Amino acid sequence: MRQAKCGDRVTVHYTGKLENGEVFANSKVGEPFEFRIGKREVIPGFEKGVIGMEVGETKTITVPPEEAYGPRSEELLVDVSKSALPENITPAIGEQLQIPQQDGNPIRVTISDMSEDTVTLDANHPLAGITVTFNIQLIGVT
Repeated sequence: MRQAKCGDRVTVHYTGKLENGEVFANSKVGEPFEFRIGKREVIPGFEKGVIGMEVGETKTITVPPEEAYGPRSEELLVDVSKSALPENITPAIGEQLQIPQQDGNPIRVTISDMSEDTVTLDANHPLAGITVTFNIQLIGVT
């Protein structure tokens, strides 16, 4: 059997779980997931877990934050006046917004806290700082 290696396009089914067992992603509810190893299309720990697998093989990997969605950074929390938000937005904790950066590209932020006059915008990935587990089945290698 051929093993997955850097440069290969692979097709997998996977289930991603948090430490408490909650499922946050599951490719089995849709089409299998495809990516090219070595092109940074997936988190590093997932890619490393697939390298060396053979078609039909299933395995479980645990990925620490540094190899997953990164550590949480307090520098990515910003307090903004509610008056700076678009008029059509009624802020609520947990709500996600897209904010344009200086280069014009949008960044997704989550409202993580609120006071009477301000909201705290969190630009961390929702899974930053969290160890995740993936159950992976390699379906194909091309």
